[in-house]
This record gives sequence, structure tokens and C-alpha cells, in this order.
Amino acid sequence: MLVTYIHACKHDIGSKIITLCSPNKSLAPFPGPAMRRTKEQAEQTRSAILLAAEQLFLEKGVAHSTLEQIAQAAGVTRGAVYWHFQNKAHLFHEMLSQVRLPPEQLTERLCGCADGDALLSLRDLCIAAIANLARDAQKQRIFTILLHRCEFTAELREAEERHTAFINQFISLVEELFARADCRPRLQPGVTPRLAARALHALIIGLFTDWTRDQSLFDPLQDTAGLIDAQLRGLVRDWNPPRLPSDPALA
Repeated sequence: MLVTYIHACKHDIGSKIITLCSPNKSLAPFPGPAMRRTKEQAEQTRSAILLAAEQLFLEKGVAHSTLEQIAQAAGVTRGAVYWHFQNKAHLFHEMLSQVRLPPEQLTERLCGCADGDALLSLRDLCIAAIANLARDAQKQRIFTILLHRCEFTAELREAEERHTAFINQFISLVEELFARADCRPRLQPGVTPRLAARALHALIIGLFTDWTRDQSLFDPLQDTAGLIDAQLRGLVRDWNPPRLPSDPALA
């Protein structure tokens, strides 16, 4: 079994395995155009697998798509899929990572607004996230998969845990922002930073879910700012943000 798997991997990656620790220096790999081509080919194979998975997940659902089917759709063997991805959960997570804001950038966007109005920066981030969904076809497909074509079965337990961790990190960062000394006094009576963070997150998830289910419900490029502001008026005293031509929802 192991020999067969190794043979399959070697067949799939071709020149990626040039030699194995040979004492003959003339056979050892060396930097040059060939190695660059090999790296490019590997990246092309990885991208093809991700695209095939995206198309199958959208058509059949995540639970009903197998790695064998993904390999066939990508034009590679199962061994090639396992060369790039540990399992379906890893593949699913990497697909989501293509359209999610990396945690480091998310932290920077939410915490790096000391010189301005932190709540306006949060508002702009929320508006941009929904407006960009309308502008990016790949984001539309992947979030449709996540919200409407995915059942987090035991096979996807690892991907579910990572997704949950990402959501909890976002909520925690927003809660920390609402708890800042310059933001907390602005909250409505009875509204805590924890409640405000969860309410805003619930609105965003609801907008993502509704629009990917039925795009006629609202216009992300025209209506998002008003929807976000309506929520923030219920959370923040005297909320009256400027409506500028540079508003992400109006760009």
C-alpha cells in the first residue's frame, strides 16, 4: 500500500522529485530555470485542484464531493491531491482562506485606527466586506458553498474548528474595539461591548447568507451602508456617520 502511494505521488509530481539524497553530485538538484518551472507547475496544480474543488462543492455540496472526484475534475491523480492537501478538511480550509481577510490584516484593520474614529473604521470594514462580495465572483461562489452547500460532518471537523476560531477571533476583536475608552461611553444604555460585537456580527452573517441565497433581496453596493448604519444606531448614541463619495458602498 505504502509503495503504491509513493509511486503514485512520484508519478504525479514528475520532476518535483529529481533525486533522493544521492551521493552522486551530478544527479543532485540545483537552482535554475528547471526548478523554477517545477515550482510554477506545482502551484498551477494546486490552483487547479482548488478550482475543481470549488466547482464540485458548489454543484454537489461539500459532503457529497470526494477527493477522487476532485482529482478527476482537476485532471490529476489522487496522489497529487494528497501531495498538496492533507485531507478534505485541509482543502476546504485553504479554499476559504482565498477569500477571507488573513487574521493579521484583520487585527491591523480593527486595532490600527488610533488616530481616527474607531467605530467609523469598523463601519467601513463591514461595508467593504459586503460590497466586495458583490464585486468578486469567486467570493460569491465560496461563500455560497460555506453558507449553503456545506454540512460540517466528522470529515470536516478540523475545518469547522478553524472556521469557528476565525469567527470567534473577529467577534473578540470587535468587542475589544467597543470596549475602548473612546468607544464604550458611546454605547446605548444597556448595550455592553460583548452584546454590540455579537449583534454586529449577526447582522453581517445574515446579510452574507441572505444575499448569497437570493441576490434580489438588497443591493450590496447601494444598500449596505444604510443597513450597517441602522444597526449601529441601535448600538451607539447619536450615530450619524458622514456619507461621502468615497464610502466603500458607493464606490
